[in-house]
Amino acid sequence: MNDTSAVNEARIEQFRKMANDDPNNELGHFSLGRALLDAGRFQEAAQSFQRVLALNSNIGKAYQLLAEAQLKLNTRDLAIETLRTGVRTAHARGDFMPKNEMLKMLEGLGVAPPPEISGGGPSSAGPVSVSEGQVLCKRCGRVMPKMASPPFRNKQGELIQNSTCADCWREWIGMGTKVINELRLPLNDPQAQKLFDQHMFEFLNLN
Repeated sequence: MNDTSAVNEARIEQFRKMANDDPNNELGHFSLGRALLDAGRFQEAAQSFQRVLALNSNIGKAYQLLAEAQLKLNTRDLAIETLRTGVRTAHARGDFMPKNEMLKMLEGLGVAPPPEISGGGPSSAGPVSVSEGQVLCKRCGRVMPKMASPPFRNKQGELIQNSTCADCWREWIGMGTKVINELRLPLNDPQAQKLFDQHMFEFLNLN
């Protein structure tokens, strides 16, 4: 086993432990699926992403990566079904990045997008009304109270404040502690901080 393979296997086992220790930890299953996908273990990756969507059907990126795994497994029809569902979900929630990626994948397969998807805007049902002091949360998909101030004094903090409700941010604080403890992340290490931030954005559905 070369160095790269050894690192990949170590990451897979870290994330597998995280998922097994808490079977309802969607972030653990998502991270495991991504690591398995990177390692070319497409069947296992697909199973992990299916588990993510069983726990939270609102995560557009999970549909995108599940479809990638299904295409690698030559299950084209399943991938198309996943992409169509994923595009509808991302469109309704205003998740433009995964929506656009999935539309490109459908186009590459020679498949038209769902008829109600015209290419822009968060929802064909019209804009969602958000009052002052509220936010349309990217994680839970609801209009909820906004955080009083950004959690960090940078652009990342502003993005989180404008995209995440206070309840989901509190939920991430608990999950973030688990990520640090279970992955043994020393946050004074820039690479560990980068991995932590990746988990945070995946949990908050902001990437």
